[in-house]
Amino acid sequence: MQSYQLPQATLSTLIEGAQLLEEDSHGPKVYRLRDGDFLKIFRRKRLLSSTLWCPYSKSFCKNALRLQQLGIPTLSPIAHYQLEQPGLTAVHYQALPGETLGQLSKSPDFNWQHLLPHLTGLIHRLHESGVYFRSLHLGNIVLTPENELGLIDISDMRFFRRPLSKWMRRRNLDHFNRYLEREGLTDSFPMSSLKKALLDS
Repeated sequence: MQSYQLPQATLSTLIEGAQLLEEDSHGPKVYRLRDGDFLKIFRRKRLLSSTLWCPYSKSFCKNALRLQQLGIPTLSPIAHYQLEQPGLTAVHYQALPGETLGQLSKSPDFNWQHLLPHLTGLIHRLHESGVYFRSLHLGNIVLTPENELGLIDISDMRFFRRPLSKWMRRRNLDHFNRYLEREGLTDSFPMSSLKKALLDS
């Protein structure tokens, strides 16, 4: 995707009336724009880094395209921007409609009986396609209105030519499990069943 320069005045117009959804100590990170689209701002963390040539924002766009080619639902980038402030880039995109599994799992009457096979199928498909999504967790997996599972927040992802090794699959599930621990979901999520389905086959 081609990059466009986004002057500060144009950025200010773009985010006028927008809802700030996420920020950190460095400033805004994600806006919901007036028309329902999103603007995600990326900051280069170090002066000398590989992200100088390929920022996370470009990986974000490329990964979306690769997932779409694999038939996996994900967000839809509209434009990639280089901002005036050094080290800042941004992506304007359409969100993936639906609710994250993290949101759904916190409903009082929720259980994993029906969704676990779909979740297992999605992760198996990623692993067999050579996709290593380090940020694979319930907060980044969306159940769409079409009852499909898709992915968001996809900048931290690698694509290999071959299916992932058993070691990489296990490592990916370890990341997934750490999210459950942080969110206090280890008692309610059937992690042992997920691991058995994905690692014992």
